[in-house]
Amino acid sequence: MNHWRKLALASAAALIVAGGADPAAAQRRPPAAAQAQKLAPWPGLPPGASEEYMTLRDGVRLAANVFKPEGKGPWPVVLSRTPYIKDGRIDPEKDPNGVKNRENLVKQARRYTDAGYVYVLQDVRGKGRSQGFYAAFENDIEDGYDAVEWAAAQPWSNGKVGMTGGSALGITANSAAMAAPPHLKAAYVIVAPADRLSYSYPGGVLKEKDTIGWLSQQGVPQSTLDQTRGRSLDDVGWNRVAMTTNRKYIQVPIYNVGGWYDIFNGGTVENFEYLQNQGAKGARGNQKLLMGPFGHGPLSGDLAYPGADRLGLAGDQEIRWFDYWLKGQDNGIMDEPPVQYFMMAAARKDALSPKNRMIASANWPPAYREVRYYPGEGDALSSKAPTSASRKVSYRFDPADPVKTYGGANLTFEKGPEDQRLVGQRQDYLRFQTPVLDRDVAIAGPVKVELYAATDGPDTDFVAKLVDVYPDGYEALVLDAPIRTKFRNGRLPEDIRMMTPGAPEKLVIDLWPTAITFEKGHRIALHITSSNAPRFEVNPNTGEPPALGKLKPRVATNTIYMDEAHPTALVLPVVYPDDVR
Repeated sequence: MNHWRKLALASAAALIVAGGADPAAAQRRPPAAAQAQKLAPWPGLPPGASEEYMTLRDGVRLAANVFKPEGKGPWPVVLSRTPYIKDGRIDPEKDPNGVKNRENLVKQARRYTDAGYVYVLQDVRGKGRSQGFYAAFENDIEDGYDAVEWAAAQPWSNGKVGMTGGSALGITANSAAMAAPPHLKAAYVIVAPADRLSYSYPGGVLKEKDTIGWLSQQGVPQSTLDQTRGRSLDDVGWNRVAMTTNRKYIQVPIYNVGGWYDIFNGGTVENFEYLQNQGAKGARGNQKLLMGPFGHGPLSGDLAYPGADRLGLAGDQEIRWFDYWLKGQDNGIMDEPPVQYFMMAAARKDALSPKNRMIASANWPPAYREVRYYPGEGDALSSKAPTSASRKVSYRFDPADPVKTYGGANLTFEKGPEDQRLVGQRQDYLRFQTPVLDRDVAIAGPVKVELYAATDGPDTDFVAKLVDVYPDGYEALVLDAPIRTKFRNGRLPEDIRMMTPGAPEKLVIDLWPTAITFEKGHRIALHITSSNAPRFEVNPNTGEPPALGKLKPRVATNTIYMDEAHPTALVLPVVYPDDVR
């Protein structure tokens, strides 16, 4: 197998929303049908629904379900491209006939056809009834271009195409937009990343459970999993299809929808920020952003935001979006503020605070000032900068006994604002918190930790968490992220620098953006540790990649500095009261 094919396989495995590449299975697929045919009757299927095929530029044929409105066309088209099988994924044990899946597909299709759109749901190459080899998202720029132009040329199409979808389908929509097909007029993208490398390896640390664990469950070959474990460095394979590299080519309006606890939180926001303010003609100034208090699935823990899920917040925004850009209806959507974000607040299931609300903004982030909260003596967290000439705290990090994950921006297991008291009292888990707040502190924007730290070996990890501590002690996780110390200067091979044992270094941990009000009576907390498993891969503290495993893992002594010369700080984007009314 040549280098580029290996690289494609590894890229296919690395993104957690991928469908699991199986090259042998892909090549066994029967040839796609030569012409359109009516779909087998499903309950509630719109009349005239058909399975149709297109030929890509390299001769591979793709299958799609086409759902047309009643009456006489042509109509504008809404296109989705999926690795999750256009006819519905069938669970033989729970739903042997796929009835529930197909009911959902019909409901989805009717949402568009009732609004006067042809809805096209296409299997990407190597999936479902499409031909070809499946390598997740490696071909979706070119294939997306061809699919849009094919849809625009069909007799039922008026030549105006929009793309829609969430997660993997959002990624395929962004990929097609980067190719700038002439007939793509707008997109509606839900929970999609900006950079696959950063979201598979945040801070240079592999998302263990949501990458390797999930892919393993899908039957991905062990060789591919091993390659995925070794791809923490920046390379051309990641960047060839990355939004950060190619979004400058996007020329269309995109409505971005994301969640504060979603696995792609930062990507949704970052894509909007770039396209709205720096994007190409057609994109710049024409973007929308909606951020809610949800994750990549239902939240875990004792907090809840009733009615504030994606559908509850977005409502009919998607149809309004396409009505404006594909039908030319002046429905006022572009006269509304481009940003709508949910300001989270206290959210116990039996006591939801009225300070939980949607806020409109002219841009993201809203105006804020950076306020630093410094950890200090007695586990305190204060906005007063340290004046001590020497203050530090050390702990022993044993890779054989990692801190367990409770909540966070996860996909395949418990997610959201879980109680960090479940971690328990550990010598390698540091908690710093403010006194009880005598007033609300509202933040909206990017959050980071400036950490001055040392280790006694060549490499280790540090993990930071932003926590909202309730009056009864509930430690609600807001954000968390790691950093691998050898990647503190970047992810290119020449950026790697091992630590000098015992020498403090400044490490910046990007916790991603959020919007939350720490209410009066609560506390703001910063938690620092060196592991969070199985959310993140555990560092063996040897300096070698964990997958290599040639060196025996070692117990590290890690030290956090908190003095005048080394002012470790939690950096919060505090908004003024007038900005959040």
